[in-house]
Amino acid sequence: MEPVLKVQNLGMNFGGLRALDDLDLDVCKDEIVALIGPNGAGKTTFFNCITGIYPPTDGDVFIFARDRDMPERINGLKPNKVTEKGLARTFQNIRLFPSMTVLENVMIGRHCRMHAGVLGAVLKGRSTVMEEKKAVEDSYTILEKMGLAQFVDEFAKNLPYGAQRRLEIARAMATEPFLLLLDEPAAGMNPNETQELDELIKQIRDKEGISILLIEHDMKLVMSLSDRIFVVDYGKKIAQGTPEGKKSRRAPRKR
Repeated sequence: MEPVLKVQNLGMNFGGLRALDDLDLDVCKDEIVALIGPNGAGKTTFFNCITGIYPPTDGDVFIFARDRDMPERINGLKPNKVTEKGLARTFQNIRLFPSMTVLENVMIGRHCRMHAGVLGAVLKGRSTVMEEKKAVEDSYTILEKMGLAQFVDEFAKNLPYGAQRRLEIARAMATEPFLLLLDEPAAGMNPNETQELDELIKQIRDKEGISILLIEHDMKLVMSLSDRIFVVDYGKKIAQGTPEGKKSRRAPRKR
C-alpha cells in the first residue's frame, strides 16, 4: 500500500522522563489507523511530535505528500509549516474560537491556503476580494459536508457539544490535508453522537480521500473504524494489527 506517513524510531525526552521510546508507525493512503493505549502512554505526545508542537529528541518523521515523488522529512518544522505540508489535527480539549461564528472558525483553517498578504488585506485588490469570496464558499461547502450548515451564523460557543466536535474537524478539513489526525474525537459524546462521528469519519476517508490517524478510548468506535491498530504503553509500541487480530505483534508490559 502507498504510504502517506512513516515514523521511525521516534523518541521524546522531557528531562529524565522518556515519554516516547523507539516508536514506529505508518499510515497508508485511504487508511484509518488507530493509536490506542492507557492514559499517559504517550499518544498525545506522539501527535505533538509529528505536528511540530514538540521537536522529537530522536527518530524521523516522513510524509509522502501528493505533489512529491520522494518522502519529505518534517522533523523540527513549526506547526503552521506542518499544516501547510498537508497534516491537520484536532485536540483532546476543543479549541474553537467561541465568540466567532461557525463560518469564521472554518475560514481560519483556510488561511494557510490563501496568498494575500498584509498589503493585500489592507488594499483589498480584486484578487484579494476574489480569494476571500472563494474562502467563504469553500468553508460553507465544508460545513455542508459536516452537517453544520444550519449553524453557519451561530457563535461556536452556542453549538451543542457534538456539533462543536464536528466543527473542530471541519476547521482541520479546511486546511486541505491529505492526513487528518484526530485526538479523542469521541470524548464526551453520547452514543448517538458517537455513531454520527463514526459515519462522518468514514465519509471523510471514502469521499474526500483523506487518510486518518486517530487516538481513541472508545473501543467500539476503534473496532468499527480502523483498518489497523497500534497499541502503545509507557511510550513503547507493544502491539499492532487489524481489528480481527491478524498479523499482531505483542510484547509483555514492563513494570
